[in-house]
Order: sequence, then C-alpha cells, then structure tokens
Amino acid sequence: MPQQMLQPPLTSPDLLNATLADQGFAVLGSASACALAGVSLDALQALEPSWHDLPPDQYLKDGGRYRRRRHASFEVTGDLAQAMPHRAHWQPLSYNALHGGMQRWFEPMSPEVLQQAAWQKLLCWLGRVASAAQGNQTWFTEAHQFRIDTTDGIGRPTPEGAHRDGVNWVAVFLVGRHGIKGGETRVFDMDSPRGQRFTLSEPWSVLLLDDTRVIHETTPIQPEQPGGWRDTLVVTLRSEGFLDQPTPKA
Repeated sequence: MPQQMLQPPLTSPDLLNATLADQGFAVLGSASACALAGVSLDALQALEPSWHDLPPDQYLKDGGRYRRRRHASFEVTGDLAQAMPHRAHWQPLSYNALHGGMQRWFEPMSPEVLQQAAWQKLLCWLGRVASAAQGNQTWFTEAHQFRIDTTDGIGRPTPEGAHRDGVNWVAVFLVGRHGIKGGETRVFDMDSPRGQRFTLSEPWSVLLLDDTRVIHETTPIQPEQPGGWRDTLVVTLRSEGFLDQPTPKA
C-alpha cells in the first residue's frame, strides 16, 4: 500500500507574516515561495544537479553513512547577499547534544550555485521575512545543502532529535525526495503541547520557523526503491553575528 502522508498546512502568501507571528512557523507551497522571492521554479530547479555532487558528512557520531552536505555563509542586508569566507559550522551542546561543541568544516557550496541570480534572490527574500518580524538589519546566514540517503537501510535527517538551531529564523526547503517512505516533519511549540506533523513532498515548498519559539525534527527515511534519498536546503538567519565557538578567556 502507498504511504499515507499528512499534507502540510499551507499558508497563503499574503498571510505569511501574520502566521509566523501567530504560531511561530508557516509552510509555503513552491508557487507561493517563488512569487514572494521573485524567482521562477525553473531557476530553482536549475540548482538541483548540485545535490548530486555532495560529499559525505564526515562528522556523524552515530557511525552512519547516510548524510551528504555542503555549507556556505553569507551576510544578507537588504537586496545584497554577500558570501563570506568559508568557515566552520559550530553549535553549542545546549542546541545540538549530538554534534554540538565541535568545529565542523564541511565542504563549501559550489561557486556555480552561489553565482546564480535565483540563489541571491532566495537569500534576500528570507532576509526580508526576518526583517519584517524583527526590523531591518544584517542577517548572518548559513546555508546547508543536504542529501539523506538509505545507504544503511535508514537515513536520519535530524539525528540529534527535536531541536532548535540557536539562530533566529530557519528555512527548510524540500528540494526533492525519491524512492523513500518516512521523512515526516514535526514542529512543536516550546512552551505548550501544541504541535503539528506533516510531510513536505512538493519540490521547493518551504517550512519557515521562528527558532526562538519552536523546535523541529524530521523522522527517519526508509527505502521504497533501491537508492532512495531526500534532498533539502536549510538556511538559517541570525542577528548580531554568526554562531561561533566562544573565545577562551585569558
């Protein structure tokens, strides 16, 4: 029997800011995301071949081989997304009990992706969403290309479990899924039992999260066909600087 998937609670584009303010998250279909970002779906789909060239994540502490990724950092101000020198991704243990507390030097995203006009527009749109909620400012932005596959029979999109990322805003774009079951997204209110679960399945649909108010996770994936995978783009935005390892006091 085909897997029954709960459909995401899609938000109308004109209600995006109000929905984020009300519940701390919102889901947009690809047409809505493209309209708000000022990009065509074709332009976003032109980025997809780069997900076939992601190197293995060398930092998985559970010994798995199911995650591939690339990483890049930007300062997003107004209509400009300025690429920053390649840097380590770091999170404290309080946000990531499994992989926090260590410098993770992932391979950089390719220049062919970063130079695309659609890429710039996507980041600047996310900066506008964040600024609409918190005021115009520079957003210290990290982007992660992920492929979770079923090499080991099971793939874990969030091996750390339900978590926050230690930033202000998180965008999770579903780039594609092939030959898998599972991969259900779950969003929980930090201060109440309220939560929702659904499965992102439409390419370039996006889940937007207020990381100060909600926690999130995605359930493991299993193969329905040999070589199944799930591709995502995760973009985080933080005010007042990147999340860096504290400098030891003298």
